[in-house]
Amino acid sequence: MSESVLLTRLLDDAGLLSLEHRLHLEDVLGAHVWQADLDGRRIEFIGEQQSFECTDVYLLGTADAESWLWGWANPWGYPPALIEAAETVREFGVRYGVAELCAAELPIAVAGAAPEPHQVATLLADAAKIVCGRWSSYCGVTDGTCVAFLVEHPAFLLPLPTAGGIARVLAHGVNALPLTDHRRAVHSYLTRRGLLTDFIDDYHLLEFSGHGIGGEVEFDASGNVANLDVRAVMDQIDVPSGTKTRTAQSH
Repeated sequence: MSESVLLTRLLDDAGLLSLEHRLHLEDVLGAHVWQADLDGRRIEFIGEQQSFECTDVYLLGTADAESWLWGWANPWGYPPALIEAAETVREFGVRYGVAELCAAELPIAVAGAAPEPHQVATLLADAAKIVCGRWSSYCGVTDGTCVAFLVEHPAFLLPLPTAGGIARVLAHGVNALPLTDHRRAVHSYLTRRGLLTDFIDDYHLLEFSGHGIGGEVEFDASGNVANLDVRAVMDQIDVPSGTKTRTAQSH
């Protein structure tokens, strides 16, 4: 599968935030097994300490050793509500000419390589996330086939950002993800996490702040991340209005 320019941009926009959701989901679920009722749009994650039942589930597609098949193209057929997100992705692909999102089946090879089915399922799930605005995904393996879902549960929502969490995602993501445009990917992630951002020095430095976090990301001449500085900052604390009034009266 040779990626189109538009797919590459989608993956850059989605990559880091999607990674943070995956890391959070792994932390929440821990060691677990899963079982799905596709007709009932249910997935249950059964862990050693606790279990979670998701009743807001969308099937994206399946990947085996040969190819990826979008859920809407599966010959077995699925309830319309189950493949609603996959249909949304297909419509987006048709509208904007992203062949990978509207072709029923894709060869699993990416750029001449032959990755594991799980890698291709994760990559296309990332593209689906930003198209659908749903950020929690799960890729489960059954009978040698990787099945990709979008799932929702209150426990899967991200907590407010922290300096440690932002640093973890940026440091890991820029090395582990197949990002093409680091500036675009980092800016997309930070703004979607509610931080204020500002490119300076001819786009060689990105400053960000908010939620008690501050920092800078430095980019090299090729546009790749060269240095990260993420820190907790003390937000300015206003004096209560009553205190101000009493102070003014004492003069």
